[in-house]
Amino acid sequence: MPESAMRRLLIVLAVLLPCACAAADAALPAPASTAAAPAAAISAQAANAGPDLKDIATFTRVFEIIKQAYVDPVSDHALMQSALRGMLSGLDPHSEFLDAKALHQLDEDTSGEYAGLGIEVAEVKGPLRIIAPIDGTPAQKAGIRAGDIILGIDGKAIDPDALDAALDTLRGKPGSVITLTILHAGASQPINLRLVRETIQVPSVRSRLLAPGFAYVRISQFQADTTSELQRQINALQRKDGPLKGAVLDLRSNPGGLVTAAVAVADDFLDSGVIVSTRGRLSQSDTIFRATPGDLLHGAPLVVLIDGGTASAAEIVAGALKDNHRAVLMGRRSFGKGSVQSVLPLPDGDAVKLTTARYYTPDGDSIQAHGITPGHRTGRQPAGQRQQVARAEQPRGRPARASRRQRQRGREQRRHGRTGRRRLVAGSGPARCAGAGGGARAAGAGNIRAL
Repeated sequence: MPESAMRRLLIVLAVLLPCACAAADAALPAPASTAAAPAAAISAQAANAGPDLKDIATFTRVFEIIKQAYVDPVSDHALMQSALRGMLSGLDPHSEFLDAKALHQLDEDTSGEYAGLGIEVAEVKGPLRIIAPIDGTPAQKAGIRAGDIILGIDGKAIDPDALDAALDTLRGKPGSVITLTILHAGASQPINLRLVRETIQVPSVRSRLLAPGFAYVRISQFQADTTSELQRQINALQRKDGPLKGAVLDLRSNPGGLVTAAVAVADDFLDSGVIVSTRGRLSQSDTIFRATPGDLLHGAPLVVLIDGGTASAAEIVAGALKDNHRAVLMGRRSFGKGSVQSVLPLPDGDAVKLTTARYYTPDGDSIQAHGITPGHRTGRQPAGQRQQVARAEQPRGRPARASRRQRQRGREQRRHGRTGRRRLVAGSGPARCAGAGGGARAAGAGNIRAL
């Protein structure tokens, strides 16, 4: 058999083998201590809907054409890696293939410690726009603000076709210097900013007393320890000053984080009701998160501050407190990311980050590409930010708003939120996401990277 025909046969077998294995795996009992429950569900679905043989033939033919005719030699491994990345990136802006390096980076992001500048950026088509600087980092100290655009790094313009490489250069050894060419939101001319990388240790919660009996609480992102740190600081303020008469919860420029941490924080300010619901194709994705008794403020008035940098998991908290009539929202409309990503491990150390669900507020509304509108608006949205977010975040082939029946069901669930409650915590570490299925990891902010 000619070598090219043998290679095509091997590729076809490689594509068909997972489907055959999936059918066998679906019949096997799942180990209780692993993430086999969602894997079994995915395997069962894959077994029922195998790939089309015509599509496989086209794929193998294109593979061979590239191997034979592309101007430069390219390895089989590189082609398959590109195919995997393209297959996932074509779904939405947040699904992607993660090699071991990218998976390690995601672990760093959820741990809250890394070496870099302290900025959150959105990996979407178009200009490299900063979602938010992280409190107390070199980026914030240098005057970088939400909505700014990075035009260049160390004197070189950013190539949109090599965005990953550009983003990787933003991290580096502590003490190393980097120069960013920044266009501030609303400005006409860019400026150069010289920054020194630091080890970024992000405290997710900060608090202080605004006046006797009134607290200010700032949550910069949602990490595994956010809810425990929030409880510790609120209790410390009350021991120092007595019961609080009111509080301001600042979620401005909060890019999100762990979904479970956001659910737990919302629960900390609610005694009952639905916090958020998630819906997807897998049964594990259809989950209703409910609050349990234990409002940290014992019903004292609460104001929540949001803006265009309030995204993803932070919008879960804002939406829950708004729809349950627990808080007044002030500021500007939020970012508008209403999808949940799960990180599904692969046997060789790589992983798939896949959008597995959309989340809905207690009233049954999706904030995807629409954001949450505060009851009291302040200031102005940075020029162009809302338009870019709307284009980049719009889901493909699905409405951004739930149906009338879904919204009605959400309102009924909120009214009857006392039934079937369970205490929600951040999970057994930064990798856990209740409701995302077994050991799947939450990547609530999607393709928003901390650098």
